[in-house]
Amino acid sequence: MNHVALVGRMTKDPEVRMIGDGRMQANFTLAVNRSFKNQQGDVDADFILCTIWGKTAENTAKHCGKGSLIGVSGRIQTRSYEREDRTRAYITQVAGEDVRFLITKKPSNEVHAAAQPQRSSSAADHFELPSQNHEKETLPIF
Repeated sequence: MNHVALVGRMTKDPEVRMIGDGRMQANFTLAVNRSFKNQQGDVDADFILCTIWGKTAENTAKHCGKGSLIGVSGRIQTRSYEREDRTRAYITQVAGEDVRFLITKKPSNEVHAAAQPQRSSSAADHFELPSQNHEKETLPIF
């Protein structure tokens, strides 16, 4: 069984790109606090690389930026590549399948929104979530 569930904060805005099959891909790092304190009495964090695709990537890039608290579930994935100096590098990341927006902060630049394909939406595609300033904000369901 290969399943992981994380809750943490985005360390920067998601990096988005269109991949070969026309789908969107978003990459980001999630800072996940450990459940114990170190010898100095501080809580350390692990920084986990995450990749998501398709509509989930589009919605996350549109609604979440640096500092957003999100939940990600998916699977652990490893890959390797050869560096220019001909040494092998290994990468472990979460291949996200589901993302939950817990506390959102808008992306700092609108490049992400411009990179997203436009589509029409209906009221059935949305649900309401209270924002931090107690006004209602409509977010897509993914």
